[in-house]
Amino acid sequence: MSYSPYKIMFSMALISGSILSISSTSWFSAWVGLELNLMSFIPLISSSSNKIPSEASLKYFLVQALGSALIIFSSSLIIFSMNPSFLVISLALLLKLGAAPFHFWFPQVMEGLNWIQAIILMTIQKLAPMFLISFLPINLYIYFLVFMIALTSAIVGALGGMNQTSLRKILTYSSINHISWMLFSMLINETLWIIYFIMYSIISTSVALLFHSLQAYYFPHLMNNNKTTFSKTISILSLYSLGGLPPFSGFIPKWIVVQEMINSSFFTPLVILLMSSLITLYFYIRLTLSAVSFSYTQNKWTQSLSISPSVSLPFFSFLNLFGLLTPSLLMTS
Repeated sequence: MSYSPYKIMFSMALISGSILSISSTSWFSAWVGLELNLMSFIPLISSSSNKIPSEASLKYFLVQALGSALIIFSSSLIIFSMNPSFLVISLALLLKLGAAPFHFWFPQVMEGLNWIQAIILMTIQKLAPMFLISFLPINLYIYFLVFMIALTSAIVGALGGMNQTSLRKILTYSSINHISWMLFSMLINETLWIIYFIMYSIISTSVALLFHSLQAYYFPHLMNNNKTTFSKTISILSLYSLGGLPPFSGFIPKWIVVQEMINSSFFTPLVILLMSSLITLYFYIRLTLSAVSFSYTQNKWTQSLSISPSVSLPFFSFLNLFGLLTPSLLMTS
């Protein structure tokens, strides 16, 4: 991804759109921020020389435009009927977020992006919808809707990644699963989901940057192209950290949420969340055990990939493995 002036300009506009939506005092200004964010992200992912990113940008535009249209239409009807309008706004924001069952566009768009663009889609693009959902007045209907969407996202995020070998789709369904944890955090505490989102963003970014440095988009790439045992080990442990396996850093935010859900007597959804996390860890371990147990044959189409050793691998490994020390620090504090 080259750092041309227009990409820097659109990146600044993208961040400005998210900040405008978060800091807005009316739904109209929030809509303007979402539109600025959308129109800045489209040029960053579209490509005139490759049809796959262009197709992904078109799918993303159509879905986000539908969500924006629902938001501006419903916000104009708040003065007539408040409850149905906020319900439609919450549905539109969940659509823009990519939560299940409105996730149909998320894996397809992710599959057409490179890792840097995927990082933006998994982190920055979720910031404004998550904040706007947290700003909604919680009544019985919205509470039930967010509750059911969170349960559905946990199940879909766990089962959707079962038969995947595409690393981008694995991170997509992992992101859907993490959305369910953030939505339940939002129902319990106003600031708990922000802590979870920050730690999720750090871990997802470090994993995606690690895959970017290895130019790995499918699991055979990850195993064939790693020239050292160290880089292969870090790649495997990064996936475990993303799945929330203790004692890695991905376990820390889930540990915090589990404690708060127990204190709030959210026992049934907690069991579903923990089972979904176990299923997610199952397909991570299943993928990585095949790498440890077997030696992949080198395909002709992978020989053309020239992988240069990355000096930033120790940095990525630190971001994913600092959780080895964090639990002991928390226990002693």
